[in-house]
Order: sequence, then C-alpha cells, then structure tokens
Amino acid sequence: MKRYTCLLLCLLLAACAGNPRLKEVRTLADEAPKLAAFSDLSQRFRDTYQRQQPYLSAPAAQREQAIDRKRRDAYPDFIALHGAVTTYLRALGALAGGETYNYGEQVKQLSEGIKAWPETGLTDRHVNAYSALVRVLLRGLTGHEQDKAVQAMLRDGAEPLQTSLDAMHTLLRYFDKNHDNEQRIVLGMLEVEIPYADAPRDRLLAALARAHQQEKIREYRLLGLRHTLAGQHVDEIREHHAALVQGLDPQPATAPPATVQGAQP
Repeated sequence: MKRYTCLLLCLLLAACAGNPRLKEVRTLADEAPKLAAFSDLSQRFRDTYQRQQPYLSAPAAQREQAIDRKRRDAYPDFIALHGAVTTYLRALGALAGGETYNYGEQVKQLSEGIKAWPETGLTDRHVNAYSALVRVLLRGLTGHEQDKAVQAMLRDGAEPLQTSLDAMHTLLRYFDKNHDNEQRIVLGMLEVEIPYADAPRDRLLAALARAHQQEKIREYRLLGLRHTLAGQHVDEIREHHAALVQGLDPQPATAPPATVQGAQP
C-alpha cells in the first residue's frame, strides 16, 4: 500500500512540475525582490529634509519642515502598499509550488488600511485596490486542485494588483520629481557659494567644496538611474502578471435559472 501511495505522490508532483502555468507563476513570484528598490526609495523620500537642511536658508528650512512632516506621515502607507504587493506575489508563488506560505500576521498589519495622499498621486482608486488585494490574501485561497486554486487567486487579484502596481509606479515618478527638486536646491547652493571661497587663503575650503560638489553630482545621477530602473521593474511585473491572467482558462458559463412550467410570464 505504501508503495502505491508513494507512486501516486510522485505522479502528482511530476504533474505539478510539468504544468507550464504553475512554473510561470513561480517565476513571477521570484521577481518580487525586484520591488525592494521601491522600499529603499520611499525611505530616501521620507528623509529628504534631513539631507536638504544644511543647504537651506532659514526661511526655506521653515517651509520644508512642514513638508517633512507630511512625508513622514505618508511613509508607512507607502511601505504597506509595497508589503501587500510582495506578500501577494509570494503567496501566489507558494500556492503554485504546493507549499504553505505563512503570512497571517503580516496580513493582519496590512488590513489596517492606507489613505490617499493626492499630492503624491496616491488616490482613492489606489487605496481601494490595496484593500481589495488584502482581502484576497485574507481569504487565503486554497483548493483541492492546485492549478484551479492558482487560477482563482490570479483572477481575484488581477485588478487590485494591477492598480496597486500602478500606484507604486506613480509614487516612483513623484519620488523622482522630489529628487530633482532636492538636486536643484543642493547643487544650486554649491554653485552660488563656491566662488566666494576661491580666495587664496581659502584654497583648502574651496577644494573640499568642489570635491563635495562632484560627489553630490555623482550621487544624484545614480539616484536618477535607480528611479528609472525601479519603475522598469514594476512595469515588468505588471506585464508578466497581466499575461498570466490573460492566459487563464475560460470560466464556465453560468446556467440560466430554471423555468417552471405553467408559470405566468
């Protein structure tokens, strides 16, 4: 009896391994770490004032402090958005691999919800998609047939995941604009002040300032590339997921309600 049980198990595992859809879903799940840059860039956005402050005049610093508070208030919602998307991808990959992914405690935290931050481009549409994605995770889809369970999770997560990824892409564009503004402030201040430190007695100060200026130019150039690459990764995952959803088996048509003979029209 044990021999037949083992044989049946091997056949089931072979069937799962040979299912192209399950393999593609696992490949999609493996791409989730690419979204880590969104989390890093969200943190950099949050800490903008801390970097800008030495280069600001007193009135400008006072104005930026109010904006800084808003950035710090919004940051947890950005991280929650990233958490919902990556948790969904990992849960989907685990289901496609026939594994159990324990995300209960994480989803409980995500279920607290997020709010819109219109100035960043994060709107009520994105907030609703986030809530829908968390509901998909809270249901903890399972099924006797692995492929059908994966298809159900792909189908239910299709719209909320796409809109959540759109939110991440929108935020990355806003972070990039914020990055450009910071660059103008910092490099603009250095360009104005360095010539005043170019007297013979201030040669060392001027040399240090120019070295710092070159370092900041390189930093901002690399950060601009990181924003671009992070947006590309979001688009790649969005397209991969959309292709998987498009390839789902057609859902059976719902049978029309039975007609009772003799009933009046």
